[in-house]
Amino acid sequence: MTMQNEIEPLRAVGYARVSSKDQEDTGYSLPAQEKLLRDFADRNGYELVKVFAIQESAAGKIQRKIFHEMMEYVTKAKINTIFVETTDRLTRNFADVPVIDEWILADEKHTIHLVKESCTLHKDSKSHEWFMWRVKVATAEYYIRLLSENVKKGQKEKLSQGWLPTKPPLGYKTIGDKGHKIHVPDEEKAPLIKKMFELYASGQHSTKTLCDVMYEKGLRSRTGHKVSHARIHQLIGDPFYYGMNRWKNQITKGNHEPLITKELYQQVQDKLHSYGAPRARKHNSLFKSVFRCSECGGTITWEIQKGHWYGHCNHYKNCSQRDWVKQENIDIQIAESIVAVTHKDERVERMLSWVQEALREGHADEIAFREKSSAELERQYQIATQRIDKLYDDKIDCRISAEFYNKKLEQYKKEQDSVLDSLNKHRNASLKYFEMGVTVLEIAKQAREIYLNPRRTVEQKRMLFSFLFSNPRINGKNVEISYQKPFQLILGTVNEALSEKNTDKNTFEPPKEPVDKEKSRAFGSAHPIWLRR
Repeated sequence: MTMQNEIEPLRAVGYARVSSKDQEDTGYSLPAQEKLLRDFADRNGYELVKVFAIQESAAGKIQRKIFHEMMEYVTKAKINTIFVETTDRLTRNFADVPVIDEWILADEKHTIHLVKESCTLHKDSKSHEWFMWRVKVATAEYYIRLLSENVKKGQKEKLSQGWLPTKPPLGYKTIGDKGHKIHVPDEEKAPLIKKMFELYASGQHSTKTLCDVMYEKGLRSRTGHKVSHARIHQLIGDPFYYGMNRWKNQITKGNHEPLITKELYQQVQDKLHSYGAPRARKHNSLFKSVFRCSECGGTITWEIQKGHWYGHCNHYKNCSQRDWVKQENIDIQIAESIVAVTHKDERVERMLSWVQEALREGHADEIAFREKSSAELERQYQIATQRIDKLYDDKIDCRISAEFYNKKLEQYKKEQDSVLDSLNKHRNASLKYFEMGVTVLEIAKQAREIYLNPRRTVEQKRMLFSFLFSNPRINGKNVEISYQKPFQLILGTVNEALSEKNTDKNTFEPPKEPVDKEKSRAFGSAHPIWLRR
């Protein structure tokens, strides 16, 4: 019999698990457990044919999957013995107990050896052995539930302090010792993440095209690979980047440094979740979704016929327009409209510089108003902070109940968040009024180059249309163009300057009186409409 066992040793499988990093560091590593099981098998004349191991990072579903794979394996391979270090390595919940019991009771040869506990479970085990087996499972289950409660308590405390209780998203890194870790911007990736938001907000990119663009700019995942478009979709939807923590579908204020403003984040969300969100298309007409029919107001549809793009009314409404217009013909008419606001005349250049200076002067009142508003908002923020401090003192001195404290604390924190929101809007918008006017002037100077440059993308040219034109339409084969209000003003100013026959080209000087502030304000006041397009 001994010789037969040497020729055909008894077979067994091993089961090893590490539940936490701390356990691995204190000698419960998977290699250590596997060595223990192999040594035990050798001493008792068993061949350990396979070891099923579970890493400390494995999710609960994966752990259960591996456990059931082991049970299926021993059943199909007709292996009668399982080696495991201790009870809590085998299972930590009563859901697995029936599976184990059923396997043990199915055959008197089936045994489970709990090596460190010097215990063997089999069909004929004594009643006290079965009792102790369940006591150990209950103890293990209690331990894991207690551990889960402590983890959740720690996560809740971390969130209350303003820190995310897990790894931060791309663009941030974690610093500090255990228990005192915080998230700070990653010097290399943070500027790229900010650029990613700005590019998507521009409407020129889908998440797929942004994936390639950001890779070219140097953005890499933590493993050094290209960031997939699905991951980019997740990142640009994460409120962490404007200073908020999202945990279990709850959003709370964070203490980390934001990479972007809330306004930029909201612009991205509006585009990301809108019907017209930017998408990558193989067939992309230059004038897709740009024009409407002058008769019925329906969108002009573009189709390829014999290698050329043709536009026509979609006829969703009753409409008599039946003409199909070639894209090249529209292209010529659009180019003429763009050239109309783009001149390379020295007098016009000087006129535009004068308007730019007038915008600076006209913006002085706006700056003063915003400074006063910001000061008032800062005062309101300080009042809310003082109320929170006093509320805390009242709680410590038992002058108020915990329920009242929590209710008022939530109210005052909401007041703080609201004030901070308004304050950030004022700070971010303090120079936008002027900057938008300058942007209009720069577009007026560069529109020709943007449109005629063959290296410009379709998305860039479409963006130019939205800046320049208001509600462009097609009537038969003709384009009907009206300019956005800022460019109407510029075009009128330019035409007026060029029509002054008695003004010498080389001695042109702007009027000494400053431009009407109301007129200069028109450049800025119009921007909420055309900027959002």
